Amino acid sequence: MISRVCLIVKHRDPKAEEIALKIEKHLVSSGVHVNRDEVARDDQAIVVLGGDGTLLHVAGKAFKADLPILGINAGGLGFLTEVHIDEMTEALDSLIEGTFNLDRRMVLGVRVWDESGRLKREYTALNEAVITKGALSRIIQINSWVNGTFLTAYRGDGLIISTATGSTGYNLSAGGPIMYPSLEAMVLTPICPFALSSRPLILQGDSLVRIKVEETAEEVCLDVDGQAGLHLEKADEIEIKRMPGYLKLIKSPHRDYFTILREKLGWTRGVSYPEADIK
Repeated sequence: MISRVCLIVKHRDPKAEEIALKIEKHLVSSGVHVNRDEVARDDQAIVVLGGDGTLLHVAGKAFKADLPILGINAGGLGFLTEVHIDEMTEALDSLIEGTFNLDRRMVLGVRVWDESGRLKREYTALNEAVITKGALSRIIQINSWVNGTFLTAYRGDGLIISTATGSTGYNLSAGGPIMYPSLEAMVLTPICPFALSSRPLILQGDSLVRIKVEETAEEVCLDVDGQAGLHLEKADEIEIKRMPGYLKLIKSPHRDYFTILREKLGWTRGVSYPEADIK
């Protein structure tokens, strides 16, 4: 049984706030203590009301605290916030009773070192880490290593290092592959590469990726899950590897991942065949 929940709501959204009051009322009437906006030490789960961006905002805290997240979408269906508003009461009851099913997602640790070897920043990434140049800057060169072996020098607008969870985000827009979200893998996807031979590359999830910006334009940035940005200097080094453990996402009781893909990407459903007819 769950007795303490943190409720995170999309900021400055009157519709979301209205729904949040209903969620809070339902939880409290079921004997659950609700903590708003900040994860407390004794919370047992997190309910996110908003979109995928709202969930990504709290994903790092949930991962570090080892708390499951129930994502309720306040607008259209999300890849991460996959529970519809009209399904939220059923999902909340499942959360309270502890009868929910979990998806476990790999999380990346991202560290940035300066030229002298000083650690500048470290982040956790559920979706991706992106090295990108400014809109009007010239092409940049990014050298890459995998498990200590030199891979290649990417020249172009940048590079995306994505998890399977994040493969339907920026990676997909840049021409990268869709990966089933429970896969323990990373994909390196160049952004507008100068060479046509630069293609997305899928790596094992336990790979150690090292990136070094050799030629900086006027502006080169590291963005992590669209939530954190850092200006990169020439010779800054970025280390990316899998973090121990998983982020726990509570699954929708009504749809699987392929249903979500069809809805989000507008895929045609096609003709339905009875399972007995499929050989």
